[in-house]
Amino acid sequence: MFLRTQNDIANLKKLEQVRTEFLGNVSHELRTPIFAIQGFIETLLDGAINDPKVNKNFLTKASNHTIRLNNLLNDLIDISMIESGQMKMSFRYFNMKDYMESIFNEMNPLAERKNLVLILHPIRENLKLFGDKERLRQVIINLVSNSIKYTEIGKIEILVEEENKFGKIIIKDTGIGISEKDQNRVFERFYRVDKGRSTAVGGTGLGLAIVKHIIEAHGSQVEVKSEIGKGSEFAFKLKK
Repeated sequence: MFLRTQNDIANLKKLEQVRTEFLGNVSHELRTPIFAIQGFIETLLDGAINDPKVNKNFLTKASNHTIRLNNLLNDLIDISMIESGQMKMSFRYFNMKDYMESIFNEMNPLAERKNLVLILHPIRENLKLFGDKERLRQVIINLVSNSIKYTEIGKIEILVEEENKFGKIIIKDTGIGISEKDQNRVFERFYRVDKGRSTAVGGTGLGLAIVKHIIEAHGSQVEVKSEIGKGSEFAFKLKK
């Protein structure tokens, strides 16, 4: 009884520590865009800058921070629902060719803006895989978005390979890469390999944590292969 009580106390302390760290991270992530927006608006209201181009630049930056804030809030809702077991999943078979072409068409303009080449490799016409279409779309868009964010020159490739009873979705890029020690931590909430760069490109620090949870809910795991300066590859399997 005494040992059980000690274990309960230890578990409660650990949960409290996790909760405190989570709230601290959330507070920091919320403050950053809010303070930035406040600063831009106050500068414009003071009327100290009369250059229309500078004013427009300030408004654009403020708008970008509101988008980042909205993305963060959406990710917070998702991670809370996932970790509390409240996220509903709808599993069914769906055609991968049409599905991936739709995602490619959505993401290609973002790649083109950075002069990157986004490639969708050929997919068998009648290939169907089993999963939650909407949540998997969230996963793939997140992974492709990350590749675009962290790639300055080169290409991002999307592949769907068939392996016996599974289909393997692969997203690989020619980006900055992830060190071996960081590869085990990129799926942690709010963990960033390069905090300065992540903030600059507008990441919330929750995207890969959400990806991990969704793929695990499909009975699979996200595989990571990466090398600094040579790019990264993220992959997961779905049932045929």
